[in-house]
Amino acid sequence: MNDIQHWIDGKVVASTSGRTAPVFNPAKGEQSGTVALASVDEVDAAVASAKAAAPMWRATSLSKRAEVMFRMRELVDANRKEIATLLTAEHGKVLSDAMGEVARGLENIEFACGVPHLLKGGYSEQASSGVDVYSIRQPLGVVAGITPFNFPAMVPMWMFANALACGNTFVLKPSEKDPSVSLFLAELLAQAGLPSGCFNVVQGDKVAVDRLLEHDDVAAVSFVGSTPIAKYIYETGTANGKRVQALGGAKNHMLVLADADLDMAADAAIGAAYGSAGERCMAISVVLAADSIADDLVAKIQERIPSVKVGAGNEPDSEMGPLITAEHRDKVAGYIAGAAEGGATVVVDGRRPEGDPGFFVDPSLIDNVQPGMACYDDEIFGPVLSVVRVHGYEDGVEMINANPWANGTAIFTRDGGAAREFQFDIEVGMVGINVPIPVPVSYYSFGGWKASLFGDTHMYGPEGINFYTRGKVVTSRWPDPAHSTVDLGFPETR
Repeated sequence: MNDIQHWIDGKVVASTSGRTAPVFNPAKGEQSGTVALASVDEVDAAVASAKAAAPMWRATSLSKRAEVMFRMRELVDANRKEIATLLTAEHGKVLSDAMGEVARGLENIEFACGVPHLLKGGYSEQASSGVDVYSIRQPLGVVAGITPFNFPAMVPMWMFANALACGNTFVLKPSEKDPSVSLFLAELLAQAGLPSGCFNVVQGDKVAVDRLLEHDDVAAVSFVGSTPIAKYIYETGTANGKRVQALGGAKNHMLVLADADLDMAADAAIGAAYGSAGERCMAISVVLAADSIADDLVAKIQERIPSVKVGAGNEPDSEMGPLITAEHRDKVAGYIAGAAEGGATVVVDGRRPEGDPGFFVDPSLIDNVQPGMACYDDEIFGPVLSVVRVHGYEDGVEMINANPWANGTAIFTRDGGAAREFQFDIEVGMVGINVPIPVPVSYYSFGGWKASLFGDTHMYGPEGINFYTRGKVVTSRWPDPAHSTVDLGFPETR
């Protein structure tokens, strides 16, 4: 049994709270470890460590901060396999998918290596007679990240890379379902030369989350998770005077027009719906198929499903692993069971017999789905793809824009005019054109609209730099006795 503890002030710290939670191997359905659940005092200790380190880290030169990020980049690169193996053991995703997660997280560390350029301000000489004006961006202090189970390596890298590079200190509260990678990343940051106290990890549950949200010394909170919790994080954090970015859930639609390459669209739907067992906030969970090609598209998706190899993540042939917990498996299975009762057609039923080992649900396909059905209205977060038949472009866009979630979407078409009109018309934060999972590269920013984001700032990239800093404008004049006078008027720029 793995014993997973906190990381405070540069070292592993054993919990004294007396509370723990089980950690499972989802492929086997067996407990593999226990994780400590922090008390309020333990959260306070992590924040105090970060606060004590903040003045020194803020005063560290940009070049030295960048040097730490460069070293961290090399260490993550050298340990890709070890990180991915930890992800597979506790999350269940297949090793190739875990390696992809590490690669996308690494991109954000690489982006943060350019912090000397990213923090350049502006300068205006002679804004008024003898007066210069310039802008600078400064760190916030202690910031916190609350991260989800589905990307336990990548999402923390989205947050801490920019936060640390900008001169903040960081407290991470990872998911208690797959927490081991958080300690491995902490060790790598220490090896990279990050001073003790600059990065801390508190394992925990709602007790830890609530304490971070109310703590006077935490200036900002970043969150990724479900929409109800994102709303709670945003409302509670801002009520306590914090800057908050809270990314919520999704119901991503893929519109397939009549002129689309159907083989390409079917391949894309398989990968985007069933990759990582559908436990991605950017997974495609709904295909909107134009009426004239819907039968053909459903048939093409159906014929591909048996080729998806489902198994333990550490098996080399596996393409899709289990779900994260037995409870989540049963919840996903319930949506499949309820689909037929609600009037939909279950084309492929991925439920396994009761008693099968592990937390598996095989790829499932549901046709003739309509708004109002639970399988459409709810975020299933599993390997269940729903097909809704639409009359064409306008019908599809109307349905996407009517959805309360607006994280990602995609259109499949050969018509460049329709594609351009789609990116203009659609009310969604991330758009793919013949790209089913349009996750932005690290030098853009990640974030949805509507109920998929609470707050004004997207994650990582340029908006991440802005989130973890605040602007300051300096107006300067140097002594010039010949022009020194008393003037009680409002200053004019002339």
